[in-house]
Amino acid sequence: MKRVVSWWVLSTIPVLALGAGASPDASFFKSAAEGGISEVNDGTLAQQKGASQAVKDFGAMMVKDHSAANDKLKAIAAQEDVSLPSSASAMQMATHAKLDMMSGETFDKAYIRGQIKAHQATAALFQKEIASGQDEKAKQFATSTLPVVKSHLKAIMQIATNAGISAK
Repeated sequence: MKRVVSWWVLSTIPVLALGAGASPDASFFKSAAEGGISEVNDGTLAQQKGASQAVKDFGAMMVKDHSAANDKLKAIAAQEDVSLPSSASAMQMATHAKLDMMSGETFDKAYIRGQIKAHQATAALFQKEIASGQDEKAKQFATSTLPVVKSHLKAIMQIATNAGISAK
């Protein structure tokens, strides 16, 4: 009996936390918003601290493209009655703080490696939403934005290759 009650209590926590009328894909919205905010923050930093023009240019692209995606996501979330975070996750903010302490080639290497990992994770998040999401507008957002994420990943991988930086 304890197991049944424990399972029921634990299984209802996410539903209770979302509230009535919330999107079943609220966690996707949250993760996508945090990631987008982080990309803009780190892109701004790359424009300021990047040693190579390629890193500076990539940072500018991140600010432009992710700002546009963030605005689109905010509009969809408002329609779906989903509250979005106003900042990156604690982990993303810690990574940003570490990057902010770096300069030169050290900054470029850390930024490039971080962008590879971030875009791989974002692509996986969006692919999962497309495959198993329940909110049609969230799935449409993921479907329309995934090609941009993949193009960013391809671009940062090329920058890494050109700079002789291992993606690992």
